[in-house]
Amino acid sequence: MDLDLRKLRYFVAVADRLNFGRAAEALHIAQPVLSRQIRALEHELKVQLFERDNRMTRLTPAGEALLDEARPLLSAADTVRRKVRDVAAGQRIFTVGFMPGLIVTSAVRELSRRHPDVAVEVFRTDWFNQTDVIRDGRVDIGYIRLPADLHGLEIESLNLEPRVVVVPADHRLADKDFVAVADLADEHLLQDPDAVPEWRDIAVELRGKKPRNALPRLRSVEEKLEHVAAGNGIVVLPVSTATFYTRPDVTHIQTSPTSRPTRCAWLGTTLATVPASASTARSPVPPKPVADLSSCPAGIAGAAKSRRSTRSASPCHTSARGARSR
Repeated sequence: MDLDLRKLRYFVAVADRLNFGRAAEALHIAQPVLSRQIRALEHELKVQLFERDNRMTRLTPAGEALLDEARPLLSAADTVRRKVRDVAAGQRIFTVGFMPGLIVTSAVRELSRRHPDVAVEVFRTDWFNQTDVIRDGRVDIGYIRLPADLHGLEIESLNLEPRVVVVPADHRLADKDFVAVADLADEHLLQDPDAVPEWRDIAVELRGKKPRNALPRLRSVEEKLEHVAAGNGIVVLPVSTATFYTRPDVTHIQTSPTSRPTRCAWLGTTLATVPASASTARSPVPPKPVADLSSCPAGIAGAAKSRRSTRSASPCHTSARGARSR
């Protein structure tokens, strides 16, 4: 049985709002039509996706599992449509994904210079989608930060970048030039503890009898800094990110040992490619490696792979820096 993408979009609309009426309004269809489509999808999958009563609509465990899979599947479908239209219109697009604080300007310029027939676009990612957008085709190459789900991806470690702890400007540690991780043991971390294992291993709040407060789902650096400024906790960020998002009500402090590598990732089964010319649009050829972009804030060294080769080489090289100093 093939999944009907239209029904899947209807499902995601309801799952996002947990309200059939609002979902129907957003989809510009009648609510009874939407309800029938959801029932048809449940019948096709032979599972119940929603629990409904007079007060609320909830996802079942099967519904939650489908939602996790549906988003990248729909994004991939949208990407296929876009790429097919681009090829039909004689356009080729190569998209570079990057995490906040990583500067890809020089790399994009170099790639554009070497491949003037290709439109190079950029796509800002976040902690939750930085590798999903590579798998679903929204980006061809991504500059990522760990931790991240790396399954199915080709990876190259690029450079080790120090991380800093960000605290409110009036925090007890704000005047320090350096703090050890042990000094943060009593703090509330606004991140997944596995993202900062040095803190996780000594955190007081993880040793108590009371369960840890639920963490808000913070997608952006701006959201994290708002919570820090409000005194809700601390975050640990790459130094380039912390300096890029400088603001007066928070400060960042060097801490150790929390260096993490910046990495470049691309889909191993379909190596990120750029056509050598418009005549090869149907059979893309990876870009040849840039000789030396080590001085760029974030550079791409290309995908060194011939058509006959079965071994993929690294498509990138970077030396990431923040845009502004502290």
